[in-house]
Order: sequence, then structure tokens, then C-alpha cells
Amino acid sequence: MTTTLTTESLTLGYGDRPVVTDLDLELPTGRITTIVGANACGKSTLLRGMARLLPATSGRVLLDGSDIHGLPTKQVARRLGLLPQSPIAPEGITVAELVAQGRHPHRRAFARWTNAEDAIIADALEATGVIALADRVVDELSGGQRQRVWIALALAQQTEVLLLDEPTTFLDVCHQVEVLDLLTDLNRTRGTTIAMVLHDLNLAARYADHLVAVHHGMIHAQGSAEQVLTQDTVKVVFGLDAQVMTDPTSGRPMILPLGRHHVRSVPASA
Repeated sequence: MTTTLTTESLTLGYGDRPVVTDLDLELPTGRITTIVGANACGKSTLLRGMARLLPATSGRVLLDGSDIHGLPTKQVARRLGLLPQSPIAPEGITVAELVAQGRHPHRRAFARWTNAEDAIIADALEATGVIALADRVVDELSGGQRQRVWIALALAQQTEVLLLDEPTTFLDVCHQVEVLDLLTDLNRTRGTTIAMVLHDLNLAARYADHLVAVHHGMIHAQGSAEQVLTQDTVKVVFGLDAQVMTDPTSGRPMILPLGRHHVRSVPASA
């Protein structure tokens, strides 16, 4: 069965401060969704709510049609994986030990560790380029290395839905593209439904099957990159004057911020 994840009239917040308001979203099954928006618009809060890390003020999150807060924890963890912003590893844990935690939702109590599970962990380490770091302590790694280790943990969990909050944080441009290509491979070969928050609009446009623009805790626009990333939407959602062109590599929209200092002036006619 293919896992579905939707929200209905979802409102989320912290204390008396609402951050996400009356939001309806259905992740297209087996597709890649990217969520974009200005800082503090509710993107990360939305992901936390969808992963049931944050209870709803009102509305609900449905996993396969059932309220996610009514499901057993292990059942949710077998079907839904989350890479949060700035995760923290237990002190002294090695890379291999951390990635192995991704297998815990699938294991029965007191069951013996199997060669198949070792192979899954090795595949996740290899896919993210950190297999040589398997015996290193996570705290000793660079920010980019740690980010790839956390992605390896998410891959090892082998869920049908994967939520990632800024998975390219701390990564140089080469590793950003490698991680997004890896997630695309995962989507295409396993049919994993992926939703991720990205700040780079051009990467969001290039990798999204479905793009969601969030503004002040509500969905301002959603659909294909061409439908969402218009000059008007970029201006409203980001307060940014930009030119929207066609990416010559992907054929998707490409955002060129104008700014105040790099607009080419047109010479006066003679």
C-alpha cells in the first residue's frame, strides 16, 4: 500500500502565537514536493506538525486517512521519516551507530541484528558518501559531513514518506546537488514520497514535481514550478524584485534577483 499524508484545516503554533493557519495540503504520492517561503513563514513548523512533533491547535494531519496522533509511534516511524532542522546526535555516538538507529522502527524487541540490516546501513552510508566515516564520532565531523550522515539515517529508515527540513544546509554547492540527485533517485527507484523545505528557489524549481509557496502561515500558491514561481509570487512571498527566466538546463523557471546595484542601465539614445 502507498502511504498518503495530508493536512486538513491545520493550525499550528507555539503558545498563543499561531504560525500555520487553517492549512490544507495533500502531498502528491510518489512525487517530490518542495516547500519555499521567507524566513519565519511557517515552513519548518508545517513539517514538524506533519511529522507529529508538534500538536495541532486545530485541524488534523492524516496518515493513510487516520489521524496521525492516534497511531502507535512505531507504526508512524515505519511509514514516515523526518530529517529536522539542526538535529542533535547523542554524545560520543559514531556515524555507523547513528545511521543504525534508522532501523529501530522495523525491529522487534530482542530480535537479533541481521546481515540484511547491515547491508541497508552500508547502502545508506555509501549513497551519501560517508562510508569512510563510519567509525568516526559524529561530533568530530564538519557541518556538511554531519548533514550527510543525518540523510543516511533517513535513508536507512526506508519509509514511504520522507520529510526533510533544509537537507542542503551546511553543504557546498556540489554536495547540495549530489544530495538532491540522491533524493530524486530514491523517489524514482522506490517511489518514495518526498517533501522538503529548500531556500534556494532555483534548486527548488529544478527538483520539484510539486511546489508549495508559504506566506504568513498559509499556502499562497501551489502547483508546478512554472505555475508558482512567477514574478508576482516571488514579489509577494519574498518581497523580492526578480526576473523569471527559463533554466537552460532543466527548462524550469530560473529566478534572477534584481537588487539595487546590479541592474544594467540602458544607455540614452543619441
